[in-house]
Amino acid sequence: MRDIAWTRPDEGTPLYLQLARSLREHISSGGIDPGSALPSERDLSEMAGLSRVTVRKGIEQLIDEGVLVRKQGSGTFVAQRIETSGGKLSSFSDETRQRGEAPGVVWINRTYAQPTEEEAAALDVSPTTRVARLGRVRLAGGEPLAIEHAVIPASFLPDLDALQDSLYQALDHHGFRPSSGTQRVRASLATPTEAGILSIKQNSEVLRIERITRIPDGRIVEFTRSVYRGDRYEFVTELKDI
Repeated sequence: MRDIAWTRPDEGTPLYLQLARSLREHISSGGIDPGSALPSERDLSEMAGLSRVTVRKGIEQLIDEGVLVRKQGSGTFVAQRIETSGGKLSSFSDETRQRGEAPGVVWINRTYAQPTEEEAAALDVSPTTRVARLGRVRLAGGEPLAIEHAVIPASFLPDLDALQDSLYQALDHHGFRPSSGTQRVRASLATPTEAGILSIKQNSEVLRIERITRIPDGRIVEFTRSVYRGDRYEFVTELKDI
């Protein structure tokens, strides 16, 4: 990590915003690598010649912007932007492990039920078909990154007790791993409930994703709606000249 260069005070701008700007520029220029720890408030206070209250406000500003993340008991770190391919069918757990992090899950609900009219239409099944309804918070390295609500025909997922962190692994175990699908992504703002679950501020930017997947014989196996943290995720699609 290079030494942080503190800019000359600008009388028209509050000191904490000047500090936030200097830190933001230092991070964007590669002075601190993504995932690396920020110096302590005490060290930053000494570097910049500012009070710890001012330093704390500057850090909070960058946390609100998604530039920094605070991990309880560990400190403050430069946020890592997660790039995921918009054209690749993969699971949250698989992608998390590929990044070298441990996936986790907090269950909101996990039960069998009857589908709503919308769910039955999305799955192309009868309204009397039994489905598995799954609600969960997805974690990476203990940090909440997404909320997922999935509906699966029960015939594809006959044993909910055996379901752990990966839905696709469970489907694959029964011979029903998705092989194709469609996905829609749109920008939105977090509701108060979503913000609380994801440890972000109300009205923070989120990505709402709707996914429908199929198994090789064409049957729909999954209808999932998810909310991903917009400060952490970017969906990237490779473009080619046809």
